[in-house]
Amino acid sequence: MIQEIKSGYVKTETHNAVTTIEFHHPQSNSLPHRLLEELAHAIHGAGNERDTRVIVLRSEGDKAFCAGASFDELAAISTKEEGLQFFNGFALVINAMRKCPKFIVARIHGKCVGGGVGIAAAADYAIATEGADIKLSELAVGIGPFVVGPAVERKIGTAAFGHLAIDATMWRSADWAKRKGLYAEVHNNITDMDESVARLAYTLAHSSPDAMLEMKHMLWKGTEHWDQLLTERAAISGRLVLSTFSKNAIAAFKKKA
Repeated sequence: MIQEIKSGYVKTETHNAVTTIEFHHPQSNSLPHRLLEELAHAIHGAGNERDTRVIVLRSEGDKAFCAGASFDELAAISTKEEGLQFFNGFALVINAMRKCPKFIVARIHGKCVGGGVGIAAAADYAIATEGADIKLSELAVGIGPFVVGPAVERKIGTAAFGHLAIDATMWRSADWAKRKGLYAEVHNNITDMDESVARLAYTLAHSSPDAMLEMKHMLWKGTEHWDQLLTERAAISGRLVLSTFSKNAIAAFKKKA
C-alpha cells in the first residue's frame, strides 16, 4: 500500500510476517506534517496487523536517511496553533513507535538530522552504515529538540543528548552514535547493513509474539506520560519558531539550500 503525499510517500509492504514501512520526500527525506501523520498511521496499522510480527522502518534512496523537519513548512508557520500542529506531528510518530506492540527495527542508511535522530532513537533496534552521521540542528534555527528530546535522551543518556543539543552545528559520527547506544550496529556498507536487517527481521518473525510484547512493555517502562509530555514540548517549539530569530535563521537556511 502506498499513500501519496504531494511529492512524498509512505509505503507499506508485508512479507513473511515482516512489515516494511518506507517513507520518502525529495528534499532529503524531510518530513512535512502530512508525511508525519501518514507515517504514524502506518506504524499504528502495522502494529495492530495480526500477520505482522516485526516492523522494519526505512527511508528511500542512498543519501540522507532523514533531514528532519520540512523547512518550507517551518517558514510558513504564522501562529502558535500552526506551530503546535506541525511539531505535534513528530510527537505522533514517536508515540506511535513507543506504543506499537511490535518491535521496530530502523534501517539507517545515511545522515540523520533533527527529527530523523528522534526516529532512530524511538526504534527498538537501529542498524546503520558508517555514513549515518547525526546532528540535532534545532538550536541553530532558534528552537530546540524538545519533541524528540525524550526519545533521544532515553536512548543515549542526558549528557550525550546535551552534547548533541547544545552543539547544534556539529556532526557526530555513526561510530559515536553506536558508542552512545543510539545505533545497535554500524556496518561498512549498505549491503552488509541490509543483510543484518534481514537476519534480525527473520529471527524476530519467528520469535514469540507474546514474549516480544512483554519485552516491549519492559523496555519502554516509565514513558506512559509521553502523550502529554510530547504535546507540551511541541507547544514550546511552536511558540519559539515564531520568534524573529527563528524566522531569520530559517530564511537564511532556505536561501543557502
